[in-house]
Amino acid sequence: MNTKPSVSVIGGGSWATAIVKILSVSLESVHWWVRNEDTAAFIRNYRHNPNYLSDVEINLERVQVTSDLKSAFHSSSIIILAVPSAFLKDALKAITPGDFKGKLVFSAIKGIVPDDLLIVGEYLQRVMNVPVGSIGVITGPCHAEEVAMERLSYLTIASQNKENAAHLAQLMSCRYIKTTVSDDIYGTEYSAVLKNVIAIASGICHGVGYGDNFQAVLISNAIQEIKRFTDAVSPIKRDISDSAYLGDLLVTAYSSFSRNRMFGTMIGKGYSVKFAHLEMNMIAEGYYATQCIYEINRKYSVHMPIISAVYRVLYERVAPRVEMKLLSDQLS
Repeated sequence: MNTKPSVSVIGGGSWATAIVKILSVSLESVHWWVRNEDTAAFIRNYRHNPNYLSDVEINLERVQVTSDLKSAFHSSSIIILAVPSAFLKDALKAITPGDFKGKLVFSAIKGIVPDDLLIVGEYLQRVMNVPVGSIGVITGPCHAEEVAMERLSYLTIASQNKENAAHLAQLMSCRYIKTTVSDDIYGTEYSAVLKNVIAIASGICHGVGYGDNFQAVLISNAIQEIKRFTDAVSPIKRDISDSAYLGDLLVTAYSSFSRNRMFGTMIGKGYSVKFAHLEMNMIAEGYYATQCIYEINRKYSVHMPIISAVYRVLYERVAPRVEMKLLSDQLS
């Protein structure tokens, strides 16, 4: 008899697809919600997501695909949210706080809910009345494309209830996924948001012609910036060199799979924000996060020259080459 819980993954993108692949290794029942019924039908018929990570074969003996969000919620005790943060409210518009009652909810979203200026964990607490002990974060240096290729990857599962974190960590562990647990839900989630903005900065610098030497200086300053901000919003003891923080920053800033770095590179080469998004056909979470972090930091007044530089390029339309030169004069 199977005693393992059922998990519902909410989202149809590349990271959601990768999470479904990971969970279907150890679980006999994974519910997967995708917004479009045509997409759901395609997956049920052909065992592949037609839009993202199309090489990944979905184990339909273990994965039930649906476009009925209420059904996905009511089918599982653990909910994993994996939709872009800018579209989270729209995705959950059919869901009420009552639908979250009794659920463990983990966010795999590395972004901020724009209108509310809240990380997903805070949004779940304040808007959906989910107790903080029932909320968790899935983070770490783990690109969906490498999961698809079953390359060894590491995830950090964070929750103030470490038993809940350990439970999901066990479910997500497999031959090519190693997991660790943390109780730093605010620091890990904010760090995951910030590294996307830093990756855009890295891409902009690459686009305007800066080399590896400058990139090293940029990233060493960036991890200090992340530490200052996370210490301000959540002043607990944390090791910023752990993979959930520094590791995630490094892979997002340097990897060819990083959509935020790709987006930044296009901006640095002169593309408009609109055209860069159209060309990528993917969401760069860091674009929305830049404005959100900039606004949130009005409260904390943390010294964040890299975040401010990206904000000025994306939202005030300062020329990337000019802004990166000004930034280079502030780094050491």
